[in-house]
Amino acid sequence: MTSAWTNEAAIQQWDTTSTRESMEATAERGDFAKQHLVNPVLLRLLGDVRGRTVLDAGCGNGYFSRILAARGAEVTGVEPAGSLISFAREKSAEDISYLQADLAQLPELEPFDAVVCSMVLMAIPDWKPAMRACVEAVRPGGLFVFAIVHPAFEELFGTWREHGEYRRKEYLAEYEIASGHAADFHRPISAYLNEVAALGCRVREVVEPGLDPEVAKASGIESYVRMPNFLIVAAETGCPSGL
Repeated sequence: MTSAWTNEAAIQQWDTTSTRESMEATAERGDFAKQHLVNPVLLRLLGDVRGRTVLDAGCGNGYFSRILAARGAEVTGVEPAGSLISFAREKSAEDISYLQADLAQLPELEPFDAVVCSMVLMAIPDWKPAMRACVEAVRPGGLFVFAIVHPAFEELFGTWREHGEYRRKEYLAEYEIASGHAADFHRPISAYLNEVAALGCRVREVVEPGLDPEVAKASGIESYVRMPNFLIVAAETGCPSGL
């Protein structure tokens, strides 16, 4: 666990900083990065979800749960922050089930065909129990997909804008990354991948998405073309060989 932080404190921070305005602005497809870099990869990795049961672990305002439901999935969304789960319930169709719970302390659930955990693990101080809970919620041979801010290229946009290049002084240590919304926590890539292997998963694919140059030209975000700001991993559960 990251020093001086608890899951409860992180959840409270998300609860108090998630304004109605910010949730409305991202209610359809998420923010710019999710629309252009994260969502397309997640949907490709999940494949055809029609009739499949999917757990959206750390669903936030529920936008990705709604995307999955529109594609025919039977969706359950889990979110610990009260303001976010309330908004998700308000916006979603009746066929999406929502549960307010800390991912590290999930109640017993029926196994899902897939669990997707998008942009969540790097925001959880005690993240290993949360990852374990996600893996345990997948049926054997099912799919666990997670997306995080790329540990090697955190704060990419701001650093590039200031210096015209990416700069990083520390990588191997674990530390807090403060932001205007809620804190993230840096950990090396190996921490996440080794934990996936330790949980008996076989990594199918690792994706470091880059922004389409034409989209970048229109938005003025050159850094996302040259370097990946996100890391997305798809793993099959119940595979003793791990990696």
